[in-house]
Amino acid sequence: MKYLITSALPYANGRLHIGHIAGAYLPADIFVRYLRLKDEDVIYICGTDEHGTPISITADKEGITPQEVVNRYHQSIKEAFDGIGIEFDNFSGTARPPHYKLASEFFLQLYNKDFIKPKITLQFYCEHDKRYLPDRYVEGLCPRCGASNARGDQCDKCGQIYETTTLQEPKCKICGSTPVIKETKHWFLQLDGFRDKLKRWLSTKDYWKENVRNFIFGLLDQGLVERSITRDLSWGVPVPLPEAKGKVLYVWFDAPIGYISSTVEWAEKIGQPEKWKEYWLNPETRLIHFIGKDNIIFHSLIWPAMLMGQDKKYCLPYDIPANEFMNLEGEKISTSKNWAIWVDEFLQDFEGEYLRYYLAVNAPEKQDSDFCFKDFQSKINTDLNNTLGNLANRVFAFANKNFEGKITACSLSKSAKLIIDEADAILKEIEECYLDYQVKKNTRLIMDIARLGNRYFDENKPWAILKENREAVNETLYVCANLLAKISVALFPILPSSMLKLREMMGLSDQFLFNEAYNILDDIKLTDIKPLFHKIEDKEIEAQIAKLHLQTKINEGDKVEFATSKIAPLKELISYDDFSKLDFRLAKVLTAEKIPNTDKLLKLQVDIGIETRELVAGIAADYEPQDLIGKTILMLVNLEPRKIRGINSQGMILAANANGRLLVLNPDGEGNPGSVVQ
Repeated sequence: MKYLITSALPYANGRLHIGHIAGAYLPADIFVRYLRLKDEDVIYICGTDEHGTPISITADKEGITPQEVVNRYHQSIKEAFDGIGIEFDNFSGTARPPHYKLASEFFLQLYNKDFIKPKITLQFYCEHDKRYLPDRYVEGLCPRCGASNARGDQCDKCGQIYETTTLQEPKCKICGSTPVIKETKHWFLQLDGFRDKLKRWLSTKDYWKENVRNFIFGLLDQGLVERSITRDLSWGVPVPLPEAKGKVLYVWFDAPIGYISSTVEWAEKIGQPEKWKEYWLNPETRLIHFIGKDNIIFHSLIWPAMLMGQDKKYCLPYDIPANEFMNLEGEKISTSKNWAIWVDEFLQDFEGEYLRYYLAVNAPEKQDSDFCFKDFQSKINTDLNNTLGNLANRVFAFANKNFEGKITACSLSKSAKLIIDEADAILKEIEECYLDYQVKKNTRLIMDIARLGNRYFDENKPWAILKENREAVNETLYVCANLLAKISVALFPILPSSMLKLREMMGLSDQFLFNEAYNILDDIKLTDIKPLFHKIEDKEIEAQIAKLHLQTKINEGDKVEFATSKIAPLKELISYDDFSKLDFRLAKVLTAEKIPNTDKLLKLQVDIGIETRELVAGIAADYEPQDLIGKTILMLVNLEPRKIRGINSQGMILAANANGRLLVLNPDGEGNPGSVVQ
C-alpha cells in the first residue's frame, strides 16, 4: 500500500497563523508520522500557492515584483513549519517552470476534450490604470448587507459570495478611481460534463467525514455550474492559447496541480525522476488531502474532475478529512484585523511542541474549536507537566536516588499484568483513532495511560515499602517505565521531539515502530534525566493576551484606543530594565500627507537627528497634514518596523486620547531632533 499525503498549499502572501496549522498541517503531519511508525510507504507533499490577485496587489503596494513577495513568504512559511516540527518530503511552490508546464498540460487536455469553453463576460475595468480588475482589485459596498470595504467577490462581514459587477460604489484598489464595466473573454470548466463520473466515484466514499460527504452530495443534487478558470492578470500561469494573451490560469485551477509538480520535484531530488509515477499513476495509491472546510468543493469536485479529464490515469483522492475552523478567544481569526496568533511570533515565547499539543487536544475535527490562552496554559500545565511529566519525574527520580538509575526487568505479578493489559487495550484504541484522524481523542487516551501510571505508583507506595521489599518497589518502577515507553511511541506523532528525549533518558532506541509499544522492556539504565516539560506562568499568559489586543489596535496605524468615558486603568508595573529598552527621542516632522483610501492614516517623514524616517500615524481624523509640518514631537524610535498600506513604518509617535480626540505630544520648549527623552 502506498500513501500520498498532501496539505492545502499555504498562500504565499502572509505568515502562518494557528488556524492554518490546526486545520490542514498538524493533522497531516501526525497522520504521516503514525503511518511511518507502522512502516507504511508514505510521502508527504506540499508547497506554497504562489499566484493570484492578493500577491499582485501586495507587490503593487510595495513597489516590488510578485516573485519577491513569493520568495519572502515562502521562506517565512517554511521556517514556521520547521519551528513546530511539520516535516514534508518536499515543500515546493507553484511559481516554478516545471509547474507551469504541467498546469498548461492539464488545461490543454481538458480544452481539447471540450471540457473547457470560452465565454464573453462582464468585468470591471479601470480606465485610469488601463487594466481589467480581477475580484480583489475592487472594493465597495456589499450588495447584500451594505458593508463598506467589501472585496470584489465576497463580503467579509456577511460572508456572502456575489458577482463582482454587483458591487455597489466600486473603487479600484490601485488608484481609487471608479471603474467601468466592460466585456472580456474568459474560459470556463464545464463541471457538469463530469457529473455522472463524479457521482459514481463519490458513491464509494461512505467512509468520508460526514461534513464532507453531505456537503458534496448536496451540490451534486443541485447540478454543477461551469467555473471560470482564467483571470486578466500578468502574474500566473499563462493560458496556453494564442487568443488568450494577457490572461493567466485562475489560482484555484493551477494550485492543486502543485501537488503533482511538487512530487515530480521530490523524485528528481532523490535521483529517481520517474518515481513520482509510482504514486500518482497507481490506482491503489491512497491519496489523502488534508484541508480546511473552505476547500471542500475544490478538492472533492473540481480537482477530481480535472484529474478525470487527463490522458494519464491519475489516482483520485482516497479521502479528504476536512477540518472545521479554529477561532481565537471566542472570535473568528481575522488576518485583516490582526486578530491572530502568528506561528513565528508564538515560537519566540513558547515551545513549538506546546503548540502542537494544544492544537491536537483542541483539534477542530467535527466542529469549530477555540484557542483560549488560559485553556492553553491549563492543558500544558495539567496534561503535560502535572500528569505525564510528573509520572516520568517521580519514577526517574526515585530510581536514581534508590537504585542508582537502574530498573531491572522482572516477572510481573497478576496485578501488574492487569496494568500492562489495560495500557495495551488503550494502545489498540489509539491506533484506530490515528487511522480515523481522531487526534483529539488520542490526546485523552494517551494521558489515560499516564494517569494509570500515576495511580499505580500512588497505590503501591514505593517510598513506604522501600526498606522491607525492594523487589516490589522495583516492580512498581518497572511497570511505570513500561507505561512511559508505550507513551513514548503513542505520543510520538504528536510530540516527536519530547518523546525522543523521553526515550533517550530511558536508553531506548530512536528508531522504532508502533508494534514495539506492546513489548515488555529489558533492563533499563536511566541517563541524563531532565524535566520533560515546564509550567507556563500566569504572567506569560497575561502578556500574550495583552499583546493580542494591542496588535489589533495598532493594525490601522500607531493609534492605540483607550476608554474615553473614563480614565484608562493603570497597567501592571514593569522593571527598570524593561523601561530602559524603550528609546524615546525628539523628532521633527518634515513632510506629512494623507494615505489614499484611508480616513485615519497619515504618512510622515521625520528627522530624528541621525537620519530621516518614514512612518504611518493614525491621526488623520484629528490633524491636517499641514498642521504637523515643522512640529517637534515625541517618538519611540526603536519599535520594530511594520508594513502598513505598503509603507515601512519605522517608529511610533506619542499621542494622548483626550475625550475621544488624539493630541500629539510636544516638548516643553524647543529641542534638537534626536534628543533623548529621559
